[in-house]
Amino acid sequence: MKNQVNTIYQQAQRFAEITKTAIVKGNIERAKKCLAVAERLFLTGSNETQNAIANVYVFSVSTFMELRHCSISNLFPKSLKAEYLKQINTSGI
Repeated sequence: MKNQVNTIYQQAQRFAEITKTAIVKGNIERAKKCLAVAERLFLTGSNETQNAIANVYVFSVSTFMELRHCSISNLFPKSLKAEYLKQINTSGI
């Protein structure tokens, strides 16, 4: 019960943590697979799933990658990259 994840937003955050851990460990293939799964969820999921992927997963992973000066354009699939660009353009950065 200790590791139980309840909401879609908590699940998206946990999935982001898994992706970030793969990046830190240099397991880029696993990170790419995680990003591909997130892309599929973003494209085919319910509105709530899409919101969780965009607002929690993409935000968390992209912020992490920026802080570590990783290249986002090489890893992010097309739709997640577009969502990331939308977020940074909206934020005024």
